[in-house]
Amino acid sequence: MTYRRKHGGTDRLGRDGQRAGLSAASDRDGRDLWSRRRRGPDGPADGPVDGKAAWRLDPDLERGGRIRECRPDPAQTDAPDGYTIGTLISLTVASWASGLGDSNIDDFEVLAVVQNSPSFLFVPASSPYQTAEDLFAYAKENPGELTVATSGYGTQDDVTLKLLAKDGVQMENVPFQSPGERYASPIGGHTAVLYEEPGDVAQFLKAEQLKPLVVFSEERHPAFPDVPTSTELGYEISGLDNFRTVAVRAGTDPAIVEKLQSAVEESVASEEWQKFCAETYSCIEPVTGEDAQKMVQDFLQLITDQLAS
Repeated sequence: MTYRRKHGGTDRLGRDGQRAGLSAASDRDGRDLWSRRRRGPDGPADGPVDGKAAWRLDPDLERGGRIRECRPDPAQTDAPDGYTIGTLISLTVASWASGLGDSNIDDFEVLAVVQNSPSFLFVPASSPYQTAEDLFAYAKENPGELTVATSGYGTQDDVTLKLLAKDGVQMENVPFQSPGERYASPIGGHTAVLYEEPGDVAQFLKAEQLKPLVVFSEERHPAFPDVPTSTELGYEISGLDNFRTVAVRAGTDPAIVEKLQSAVEESVASEEWQKFCAETYSCIEPVTGEDAQKMVQDFLQLITDQLAS
């Protein structure tokens, strides 16, 4: 998966919830805008629909609707009129490859990929494994003994552990439904390792409670220059990144799509957004149009192929 990273998490496109300007190409009629959150509380897609992080995509809009938490799958089932906006994330797409749900990328038109971040393996600061080499060596000598907190089976987390196991690094996948419990599990001694993107555990990194050992990427992360890549260590595991997109239902009028896409691009160029994505290690140049749709489709195919093998 190719994207351009900005060197500078939770989804946010501005603060003013009363001025959520994802307006359609036609005149506004005062209706509320729906933003689909595809993960539970505390998760990385929580931001756009809570009070901390509403959308503001049109600073001149005087009659904007409100972004609010929505009912199940409105971005897939509501009328394709531009008033229902989805936050489609990599974990959701990976779940399709696992046969969960009845959605497909063809049900959506991706306006833009606005965040992307590779995953890491983290250990508690007090862990006996202070390097990836130490961790992997122990896992090879003691297959299945080390436990890894993940977001579930059939996710990129699961695929990564399966790929490591093929190379002799066998660790047990321990899924957590609650993101908050997952983040804290290695600190509390419930698991030995955490598979996660850095933005979701930024508070633990700043408090030096978690230590990153390896990033699953071909290039080192600019915010963690001392952390080796999986490629450097001899494990060709990359492309299983954590992206977040803004999407509408397939069949939305192209004129509306164009207007919404422009609004998203304007918002992610804002100082507020840039500050936010820098804090969550997820800044990229937004991927839009056909490239955005293809990026999500390619990711789905990658996960599908890996699970099949």
